[in-house]
Amino acid sequence: MNNRLSLLGLAARAGKVVSGEFAVEKSVKSGKTFLVLVAEDASANTKKNFSDMCTYYKVPLYYVGTKEELGKAIGKEYRASLAVTDRNFADAMRKKLDQTGME
Repeated sequence: MNNRLSLLGLAARAGKVVSGEFAVEKSVKSGKTFLVLVAEDASANTKKNFSDMCTYYKVPLYYVGTKEELGKAIGKEYRASLAVTDRNFADAMRKKLDQTGME
C-alpha cells in the first residue's frame, strides 16, 4: 500500500492535494482536479457521489486504501477522499496505481 501512495506525500507537501469531501467536490467541479482517490472503506453514499461526479466531469477515480491510510499518506487524520490538483503528480500516480492493480 505504501508504494501505491508514496507520491501522495510529495504532492501534499507541494500543496497539490485537496482533502475532505466538500473541498474535493469543489475542486472537481471547478475543473482543477486531475485525479480523485476515495478510500475503499468509505460509505456507499460517498463512493456513489464521487463516482457520479467524476464520470460527469471526466476525472479519473480510484478506490484505494483505507481512510486511515489515505490520511496518513498526506500527514493528516482520516480522509475518505483526496483530489490531486497537479497533472504531473496525477499522471505519475495513475501509472503507479494501474501497474500495481494489474499485478
